Amino acid sequence: MKKKIFLTIVNVIVLCLLVIAVSTYFVFDDFWIGYVLIGLAVICLLSVKVFGIRIRSIKPDIIFGVIDNSILVLLAVFGGHFGGVIGAIIGGAVGNAVTDGIAGIFEGIEIEKIQQEGLLERRTILGTAVGKMAGCLLGAGAILILAYWFGW
Repeated sequence: MKKKIFLTIVNVIVLCLLVIAVSTYFVFDDFWIGYVLIGLAVICLLSVKVFGIRIRSIKPDIIFGVIDNSILVLLAVFGGHFGGVIGAIIGGAVGNAVTDGIAGIFEGIEIEKIQQEGLLERRTILGTAVGKMAGCLLGAGAILILAYWFGW
């Protein structure tokens, strides 16, 4: 168990450092940043496959992350547009509070579905952590792509 937790922590830290480094490099590239975040999400998902975790078993976490961050980023973008930096911070904070509740509903629905399929016992610490991380990157990436194309 201790080795499993250690490997989980190492995997998540490596992914966090990769996400921070790559997104920092592309932070001022309005066109590419959304696509880069989606690519980083794919890397996250591939990392759990190495540990034999089925993507289906982490689908609730991915759904949570997508809903959570897509609405958060959307509200941050709108807040920034109308209120500058403080507007973006308030938009992000309010967006995070609202989306945690909304995303929790959809995560719960999906968990109940996989319970009926007998997959719940296959959920792991690593799968939960990386699933939410990948979902957040997918949601943020999608909204940033839309923000670029719609000129937000």
